[in-house]
Amino acid sequence: MDIDIPAGKDAIAYVWGEMVPEIGAAASAFSLAVYAHSSLGLREFEAARLRVAQLNGCAFCLDWRTEKDGVKVEEGFADAVAAWRTTEAFDERTRLAAEYAERYVADHHGIDGEFWSRMTARYSQAEIVELSMSIGSWLAFGRLNHVLGLDAMCTLPTRR
Repeated sequence: MDIDIPAGKDAIAYVWGEMVPEIGAAASAFSLAVYAHSSLGLREFEAARLRVAQLNGCAFCLDWRTEKDGVKVEEGFADAVAAWRTTEAFDERTRLAAEYAERYVADHHGIDGEFWSRMTARYSQAEIVELSMSIGSWLAFGRLNHVLGLDAMCTLPTRR
């Protein structure tokens, strides 16, 4: 489905801000908070975010690279994310972030005790909650933008 965007309007601002202003403002604030307040390392953050983008198929999310303290992940990082099981480019936390994102999106019922043992050995409970909320945001909003046909024309929402 594609949403009709009036000429001269920014697609995201129109859909999220004008069509459903109360819900859109809350969704935008949540989405922005994930980026503005993350305590996770850039590689862990991007591994999870990109894995969700790969599974969602959101064109914008696939092209986007998060910047933290003036740094972005290296060229080819997205390929490593797609090959998270076998890549040598990841430390254990980064690999777990990609795995968690994939399980969260594609098989949340399959997240078992063995996986949680590996996660809790590398991540604090607060980090797991943060990662879970971040993945939830990317899953919901990347999928929303893709399903509504906004992902080919969107930009990240900004504070207005």
